[in-house]
Amino acid sequence: MATDPKIADSPIREIQVEALVVMRIIKHSTTSFPTPATGCLVGMDIGSQLQITNSFPFPASNPENQQTNSNPADPYHQSDQAALSLAAPRAKSSATYAGEMIKYLREVNVDAQGVGWYMSCSMGNFVSQAFVENQAFYQRGSEEKTVALVFDVSRSSQGSLNLKAYRLSPNFMAALKDNKFSTESIQKSKLRYQDIFIELPITIHNSHLLTSFLHQMPAAPPQKSALDFPASLAELHHDPNIATNPLAPNLESLDLSIDPFLEKTTDLMLESIEQHTTEQNNASYYQRSLAREQTKIKQWQEKRKAENVLRGQQKQPLLPEDEWQKLFKLPVEPSRLELMLVGRQVEQYARQVDGFNAVVSGKMFGVRGNLLPGEIA
Repeated sequence: MATDPKIADSPIREIQVEALVVMRIIKHSTTSFPTPATGCLVGMDIGSQLQITNSFPFPASNPENQQTNSNPADPYHQSDQAALSLAAPRAKSSATYAGEMIKYLREVNVDAQGVGWYMSCSMGNFVSQAFVENQAFYQRGSEEKTVALVFDVSRSSQGSLNLKAYRLSPNFMAALKDNKFSTESIQKSKLRYQDIFIELPITIHNSHLLTSFLHQMPAAPPQKSALDFPASLAELHHDPNIATNPLAPNLESLDLSIDPFLEKTTDLMLESIEQHTTEQNNASYYQRSLAREQTKIKQWQEKRKAENVLRGQQKQPLLPEDEWQKLFKLPVEPSRLELMLVGRQVEQYARQVDGFNAVVSGKMFGVRGNLLPGEIA
C-alpha cells in the first residue's frame, strides 16, 4: 500500500491505542457531553510507532479561580479564561496537573511519557483555532512525537467507533511559528487548508487476557430448523434468536428513514459555508480599502512631484517625497488562518455528508422497486 506523503514527513506514522484507554476516553466524553472533554495521553514511542497505554482527564476549569498569564514571553501557556471553552491543555492549571500526574505514574514504574492529548467533539466540529493552539503546545519541536485523539460522541452513538488521530503538518507548524498567514506568505509557501492536519492510522491493541475473553464469548445458539420470515422490523427486535445474540447484525441498518445525522451535518456545513463567505467578504473589504489608500497615495505623490518641479524652477528647496508615510496609514491585512480553518471544517462536514449519503442512497435504490410500482429496480 502506498504511503501518504503527508505521513512520510511525520516522525510518527502509526498510533497504537490500548483498549482500556479507548474505553476511558469514551466514558469521559459521554459523561461530559455536550461539553467538550479533554485529557492527557501517556505512553511511549518505538521508532515511528506511538503507543498510548494510559490516559487521565484534565480537571474542569473553575471560572472563580482564573489567573491571567503574566508572562508574555511564553505564548503557549495561556490563561484558563482564554481556554475555558475547551478546558485547554495549554492552560497553566492543566499543564501543572499533567506534570504532577506523570510524576506519580513514574513513581509506580509505569509508562510516564506524555504523548499528546485527547478531546471529544460532536458531528466533527473540532476544527478551530483553539484545537490548533492546543496541538501546537504539544508539538513545539519538529521531532516532537505527540498526537491529538479526537473522539466524535454523536457519530459513535450509532454503534461504530469514531476515533481519529491528528498532527499538525510541518509546513503549517512553520507558518504558525512565524505567525505569517498573509496572502503573500500563503502563496509563497503554497499552504492549503488540506495541509493543516495529518491524519494517522490507529490500531487498537488488546491485552492477551482480554483477547482470550473475547474468544470465549458464547457464540450464536445452533438452529435446529430454519427461522420463519419476520413480518415486520419490530418482530426482528423481539426475536430471541437474534435480539439476545451480542454478535448479531445491527438491525438499525434496515431502517429506511433519512438519517438524522445527515440532516444535522448538512445544517452544520451550511453554517460553516456562511462563515467562510463572511471571511471572504472581510478579505475583499481589505482589498478594496487597500486599493483606495494606494490610489490616494499615488495622487499625493504625483501632486508632490509636480510641486517639486515647480519649486525647482523657482530655485526653492524641494519638499520631501516620502512624507506620505506619515500622512497615510495602510490598512492591516487580516490573518487568513481563520479562513483556512473554516475551509478545513467545511471539508470535514462534506466527507461526513458523503459517508451518510452513501448509506441512505443505497437503501433507497435497494427498495426502489417497491417504492415505484410498475418499475423494475
